[in-house]
Amino acid sequence: MNPAWTGRWTDGLRYGGLGLPLAFAALPLYVVVPNHYAGRFGVPLAVLGAVLLGVRLLDALVDPWIGRWADRVFARPPATAWTTAAIAALLLALAFHGLMVPPAAVQGTGVLVWFGVLLAATTLGYSVLSILHQAWGARLGGGEAQRARVVAWREGLALAGVLLASVLPTAAGLPVTTAVFALALAAAVVLLRRAPRADGAPSRLHAARSPLHTPAFRRLLAIYLVNGIASAIPATLVLFFIRDRLQAPGLEPLFLLCYFGAGALSIPVWVRVVRRVGLARGWWIAMVLATAVFAWATRLGPGDVAAFAAVCVLSGLALGADLTLPGAMVAGVIQGAGHGGAAEGAYFGWWNFATKLNLALAAGLALPVLQWAGYAPGASTPEALDALTLAYCLIPCALKLLAATLLAVLWIRHHPRTQHGGPAPCH
Repeated sequence: MNPAWTGRWTDGLRYGGLGLPLAFAALPLYVVVPNHYAGRFGVPLAVLGAVLLGVRLLDALVDPWIGRWADRVFARPPATAWTTAAIAALLLALAFHGLMVPPAAVQGTGVLVWFGVLLAATTLGYSVLSILHQAWGARLGGGEAQRARVVAWREGLALAGVLLASVLPTAAGLPVTTAVFALALAAAVVLLRRAPRADGAPSRLHAARSPLHTPAFRRLLAIYLVNGIASAIPATLVLFFIRDRLQAPGLEPLFLLCYFGAGALSIPVWVRVVRRVGLARGWWIAMVLATAVFAWATRLGPGDVAAFAAVCVLSGLALGADLTLPGAMVAGVIQGAGHGGAAEGAYFGWWNFATKLNLALAAGLALPVLQWAGYAPGASTPEALDALTLAYCLIPCALKLLAATLLAVLWIRHHPRTQHGGPAPCH
């Protein structure tokens, strides 16, 4: 029998440790893999893009089904969830290695087949493991402060994984990267075996009803989608902004370190903020901070390296809240709806679907706007750079303000905090 959550750092490390290798894998999948197959194997970008789009759409669509299946896993004997996670981790490690380091025998059209199959296997293992991990944490329950601490451990270690993955492929090469990833994943799975756990069995009613039937979850999901697109657009365009607007190529690692480093360091601060004002109001403060920072970024131009580093640090502070607080709010919705210990997987299946939809919608919104406005990579005309600033700064500001408004109207007004710090009943 696994122990209950006590709040000690050992609890946080045992549960949250899996966040590091999962985030470690995600960055190369989105950044390194396309460039690797285009540069080393000469796969046309259009073909790579089509395969990536197809696999990612399939990945997003199966997440709700994985979530419902995860709830059945948690309803079985306690060891079943860990065993399932270990199997998914093995699939992820093997597929990730094969994707990054294809065997020499794979040549010609076989490269594209290998790429598609191994990418699908990698994303499947990743999705199963991440949904199990999120549902495991949500089942621990507790008030707002405890839920924030649980998610903070997971997302704080995830940011450490992002920082490691941003450096290791360039510094040590892909074979070393996959070996380090496999070791980190194995260590995290071993730690998870003794992680705190709250067991439960789903009722037939809970298993039959979709989380989308819960009004509070629908409202939170809408806020999350708008806020997520606002955050994903700058992530999609940041390299263009650094190279063309700031004219600072080569400094991308410094800015990313400022951003993710500030995000990691801010997470304990947001946990303290939650104790004072609650999850929703803490998230609202972060949205306002991000809006103010990106409004200031519109004034930046060539050579404003120090000022943009400050933008990265301040927006990184808001990132800490974006990563920590919404997931803790989902756990509160599950408890308030009476689905605790029953449907966490189903809820986080839809939550992961929304996360992946955010990335797709961000690219679908920002890139066509840039092209329509006359911007192309490497452009230096004032009109093109103004269009880049509009897409990178102002559109996210407008969406963040909309998300903050929705949070105030659809959530804070409907969900006043109770005196003991927990959520009001969901309705």
